[in-house]
Amino acid sequence: MSLEGPAAAKGLRPARTTATRQKLFDASMELIGERGAASVTVDEIAAAAGVSKGTVYYNFGSKSELIAQLLRHGVDILKARLLAAADATGSGAGSAVEDGEDGTRDPIQAMESMIGQAMDFMAEYPSFARLWVSENWRIPSEWQGTFAVLRGELLEVIGRAVDNVARAYPVDESVSRGSLETAIFGACFVVGLDRQTYNPERTRDQSVAAIMAIMRGYVLKGAAPRG
Repeated sequence: MSLEGPAAAKGLRPARTTATRQKLFDASMELIGERGAASVTVDEIAAAAGVSKGTVYYNFGSKSELIAQLLRHGVDILKARLLAAADATGSGAGSAVEDGEDGTRDPIQAMESMIGQAMDFMAEYPSFARLWVSENWRIPSEWQGTFAVLRGELLEVIGRAVDNVARAYPVDESVSRGSLETAIFGACFVVGLDRQTYNPERTRDQSVAAIMAIMRGYVLKGAAPRG
């Protein structure tokens, strides 16, 4: 579960058990998500996980490395869900997605499914979402390099989905692709977290529709799929 890039060069020390590591991740995610990384101590993380402070250092080496690996852990979960949504076809029982002639999912519908998965992730891991939003744009940050690597991975997944839309539909070429992908990426975190914190009455589908308005604005109005 090691990170790439110079800011993530510190190696993860051998873990005693997968269960111990998962307990540490869960405890850290909750504490740091609620109070921020700077205000949480290793003693608190260890106590919440039901392990000794020495176990934390044995598994991760330092609090900084623990947080870096926590970020990696969450992004791996989110990325796997996005990729699964992007790769799925609409041919399953009960699917509301229209298939193309080759049985593959319409790329706009695939993007909608990906955003739905992002909303589900934010609902399941609100503390991780709070950690990401609070620390990602903090300058300076000791995890800036880690965020850059992980953010790049998620933007790459979104970028491939946008590529699929651009191949299938006429799109507004004046829209900056980098800005478009960043807008979708940021909206998933902000809208998802806003729903959890301030608007619990807002439905998942309403949140997805709001973010999809960004994507639908990229496709030229009234445009039919490329033949």
